[in-house]
Amino acid sequence: MQFILVTYDIENDRRRTKIHKVLEGFGSAVQFSVFECFVSEDDYALMRMRLQKLLDPNHPLDSIRYYVLCRGCIERVDIDGNRHFEIQSPFIIS
Repeated sequence: MQFILVTYDIENDRRRTKIHKVLEGFGSAVQFSVFECFVSEDDYALMRMRLQKLLDPNHPLDSIRYYVLCRGCIERVDIDGNRHFEIQSPFIIS
C-alpha cells in the first residue's frame, strides 16, 4: 500500500463533481479538492486512469496532482485544527 495525496483544480463544476466522486472510492477528502488515499499500485493506476478520462485536454487550467509520500513523510504530517490524520486499516508501509 502507498499513501498518495491528490489535489485537483478543475473549473467546470460538473467535471469537478465527477472527479470528487471517483476519489471518494479511493480515499478521504481532507479539504476542498484534496484527498488522502491509501492504495495499492493497481488501485493507484486505476484511479489515475479514471481521473485522466475526466480531464479536459483543451482546458489550460485543469490539473490533478499526485504526491506519493514515503513512510518518513507520513510520520511528519503536522495538522493544525480539528481534523486529525487517520490511517485507514489495513495499512502497511513498506
